[in-house]
Amino acid sequence: MSPLASLVHAYERMEIRGEVPPYGFSSEKIGFLIPLNDDGTVAGLPIDLRGGEGKKREPRMMRVPQPVKRTSGVSPNTLWDKTSYVLGVTAGEGKRTSEEHAAFRTRHLDLLAAETDIGLVALRRFVEVWTPEQFGERGWPEEMKDQNVVFALESERRGPGGTTVCIHDRPAAKALWARLAEAGDRRASACLVTGEPGPIARLHPAIKGVWGAQSSGASLVSFNLDAFTSYGHEQGENAPVSEAAAFAYVSALNRFLEKGSGHRIQIGDASTVFWADASDAEAVVFAEELFAELMGAAAEVDEAAEATKVGAVLEKIRQGLPLADLTVDLPEGVRFFVLGLAPNAARVSVRFFVADDFGAIGRRYLEHLERLRIDPPPKEALPSMWRLLVETATLRKSENIAPNLAGEWLRAILSGTPYPLTLMSSVITRLRADHDVNAHRAAILKSVLVRNLEWEVPVSLDPTNRDPGYLLGRLFAAYEYAQTQALPGLNATIRDKYYGTASASPRAVFPLLQRTATHHLAKLRKEKPGLATTLDRRIGEIFESAEATRLFVPTLPAAHQALFAIGYYHQKTDFYRPRSKPEETLSTPQEAHQ
Repeated sequence: MSPLASLVHAYERMEIRGEVPPYGFSSEKIGFLIPLNDDGTVAGLPIDLRGGEGKKREPRMMRVPQPVKRTSGVSPNTLWDKTSYVLGVTAGEGKRTSEEHAAFRTRHLDLLAAETDIGLVALRRFVEVWTPEQFGERGWPEEMKDQNVVFALESERRGPGGTTVCIHDRPAAKALWARLAEAGDRRASACLVTGEPGPIARLHPAIKGVWGAQSSGASLVSFNLDAFTSYGHEQGENAPVSEAAAFAYVSALNRFLEKGSGHRIQIGDASTVFWADASDAEAVVFAEELFAELMGAAAEVDEAAEATKVGAVLEKIRQGLPLADLTVDLPEGVRFFVLGLAPNAARVSVRFFVADDFGAIGRRYLEHLERLRIDPPPKEALPSMWRLLVETATLRKSENIAPNLAGEWLRAILSGTPYPLTLMSSVITRLRADHDVNAHRAAILKSVLVRNLEWEVPVSLDPTNRDPGYLLGRLFAAYEYAQTQALPGLNATIRDKYYGTASASPRAVFPLLQRTATHHLAKLRKEKPGLATTLDRRIGEIFESAEATRLFVPTLPAAHQALFAIGYYHQKTDFYRPRSKPEETLSTPQEAHQ
């Protein structure tokens, strides 16, 4: 099933539950409501619909007639709009505010001329007498400027249950909007998404909420140059999608992309949405909640969720249990979809789309977590994709993550294909630059080696591993530990000076480090003889695991540089593992391997 077809099905299910607007309507951010008397005069000050406090107040999401798609022209919405159109005022320079207000006025005077509904008549009378100068004369708040506004009759402003009944919600207004939607060019054709005949959408509605895209929205399907057209077709006729299908897939996407929807997570520059499809509503909820928690779409599991199946699965993962010990009962028969979107000028591009049984996707993700398992683990029991990706970026800033890396990695995880090799090279590059070998980076490198090269990479310190990269990493950690114990308070260790060279060209630097370590150990024999003896033994064991003449190889390939980092991490953390006598004893090879 294509992404658009699956989104149309998702819309149909959500419409039944009342989670998305009906055909022809859209959920938009509305900041203020203007109350009107029956004669069209204003009944007091505008009502602020925004929530929150201070400068972070957020407009209310409200269902209104679907907005027009604006590019560079002037085109008013119906029965609502921003203040530059409705009132003729704006906070900016407003070079064409008068033109926008005139267009809104002309449209509604013509549109409502023959209407007899009391609400529509009141709106027409308001439009007839309103002038932009009244905004300041009435003392309306400056923060209202550039907000979207709607109207309501003061006599009917409070409906049953205290809800607000706006003029655009009145039956007469809905009937008017339905007539407008049916007007225009009604040439029908078979829809590529649903297969049903119907009027073709010339322009698709705007998709909003994609990180980095235009705030007014962007299109997934559009044709605006002659080079994109064929056989004399114009705009949407080149890829015929019915107006109903275009409205449905965009409405579903906009709902998923909303802040706090529980169906969205930012993976690098890819705004990623996910949803499930099954006859069992409980299985759908479990699948979506579990995926959201695994991916970090939810900040944390609340107390009530801890007692659910989702909480039980997360607790097992937090305990660091191997995949074989998780025994997760993933729901079967649930079709799961994951769609990654990225900005591309005025359009939205699809970075990846994965559609599969949730059981298969869930098992692949758990296998991914198993590949990431390392000891000692990071502080976060279940690090999010974003937390791992920033380890590949300069200065750990999300905007520095390689553009395609996030999408390629997630697609590989969910589809069970090899990871992008740029993941390993990015981490190695960062290690050579900042020398910070932490649990996240070691785990990423381990996962790539296991998945792509099918190597058996140890989870914790493995004294029996004879790979030269792993042994050199352990040896480098031992030399650094000897230095820090012999010369406490150093501003820079050998890691800060030589890590990059040592991991890439061992023969160029290890003989120097070996001579320096001899002096450090000599100093320790005078001050901490027990520690010096243990360190001597540990370094000797590393040399015994490989022939000394072959250990200091001229160069290490990228995969063995990854093992260098893992060996360094394992050995260094083992040195600092809590012990009863930290200065006198270190774990033996047998103890470290257990």
